[in-house]
Amino acid sequence: MCPTRKGKPIRILVVDDHPVVREGLIALINRRPGMRVVGEAGNGRQAIEQFSQFHPDITLMDLRMPEMDGVDALLRIRQQDPEARIILLTTFDGDEDIYRGLRSGAKGYMLKDSPREELLECIVAVSEGKTWLPPAIAQKLATRVGSSDLTTREMEVLHLMVEGKSNKEIGTALFISEGTVKIHVNHILEKLGVSGRAAAITASLKRGIVHINGSAGDGGTKS
Repeated sequence: MCPTRKGKPIRILVVDDHPVVREGLIALINRRPGMRVVGEAGNGRQAIEQFSQFHPDITLMDLRMPEMDGVDALLRIRQQDPEARIILLTTFDGDEDIYRGLRSGAKGYMLKDSPREELLECIVAVSEGKTWLPPAIAQKLATRVGSSDLTTREMEVLHLMVEGKSNKEIGTALFISEGTVKIHVNHILEKLGVSGRAAAITASLKRGIVHINGSAGDGGTKS
């Protein structure tokens, strides 16, 4: 039997846009003595509503969802309750995704293919006020923290690079000269530790800095 908070079951809100995944998580949690699912949601907006209604001890939050993603929902929930204990549960392990989530106040970060027992241990640990990061995720976070942030302008340039735009097209889109674009591209290559545009695009996608659907992570420092 797992520990409970002051002798009471750990009350959990499950948020995931895939019904099959959500139902599987609910079944897993409700089978574990000392844990109980009190609410479920399929997107970030519903998560905020459910949190306001049930005030769960733990919220399991999918990272990427329609209408409002997990990080935005996390921020809104923590505006209501700065002590909210939220675990991001996702298929994405890019270091930028991890960094954004934890910087926004997540208390844990778990991959969906993690062993079931590890997820349940994470829930217990976070309910006790601890932060939970698997070793591989912690290593990615350490790498991200040690790297230089891309400026807002560099993020815009990178986003257009991923779309396949040339330097001239990027300059036209951003109303800057082609020479200025080249300077930004060189800075991007240096900060990502790569030697060419193709490598920069690959690295940015792998790390979660820019996503295939066109959404970009928070690059950090503004220009």
